[in-house]
Amino acid sequence: MNNIIVIFSTTLFLAVSFSHAIESDFCVGDPSLPKGPGGYSCKDPANVTTDDFVFTGFRGERTTNNILGLNGTLASLSTFPALNGLGISIGKLDFGVGGHVPIHSHRTSEVIVVTKGSLIAGFIASNNVAYYKTLEVGDVMVFPKTMLHFQFNNGTTPATAFVSLNGANPGTQYVTGALFAGNLPGTLAQQITLLSEDEVMRMKTFLNTA
Repeated sequence: MNNIIVIFSTTLFLAVSFSHAIESDFCVGDPSLPKGPGGYSCKDPANVTTDDFVFTGFRGERTTNNILGLNGTLASLSTFPALNGLGISIGKLDFGVGGHVPIHSHRTSEVIVVTKGSLIAGFIASNNVAYYKTLEVGDVMVFPKTMLHFQFNNGTTPATAFVSLNGANPGTQYVTGALFAGNLPGTLAQQITLLSEDEVMRMKTFLNTA
C-alpha cells in the first residue's frame, strides 16, 4: 500500500511539474508585454501566423570589412520571439580572410558547423588546456557551457559557419571588452591583469573608453 502511495505521489508530482509543457504547443513571445526571468509573455495565439516561426535575417551577403573581419547575425529571443521558452538560438558567422570571433563565453553550450571555407575553432578548459582544430566544410565542433572559445579564418577564402546555442538568450561576454570597454578603472584593470599602464591605456584607447 505504501509503495502505491509513493508511486501515485511521484506521478502526481511529475504531472504537475511538467503540466506547463503540455498546456500549449508554443509561446511566441510578445515583446510589447513585460519580460520575466523565463522570457516574454505569450502572444495571443489568435494573432500568431506562420511568419512568426520564420527568421529571414540570414539572407543575402554580409560585409566583413571591419577590424574583426567578421559579420555575425544571431537569431535569439530579442530578434526571433518564436524562440520564447524553447531554450535554443542560432547564429550565422561570416568571416573575411583573417576574420575572427575574439575569445568569449556564453552561459550556454554551443555547436558550430562550417558551411564554407575553413576555420580554426577551439575552447580553453578551466585547467587552461586548449582544444582546437582546423574545421573544414561539414565539420562540427562543440564548445561546453561557459568555456572561453574562439573562431579564426586561417584560410585564403571567406568562410561561413552556423552556430546553435541551447538558450534563447545565450548572452555573450568578450574577455577584452569586459576588461577594457566597460567602467572598470584602468588602474584596477592593470592590477588584475598584470599588464602595464601603457598596455591597459592602449586597449582602452583602442576600444574608445579611455
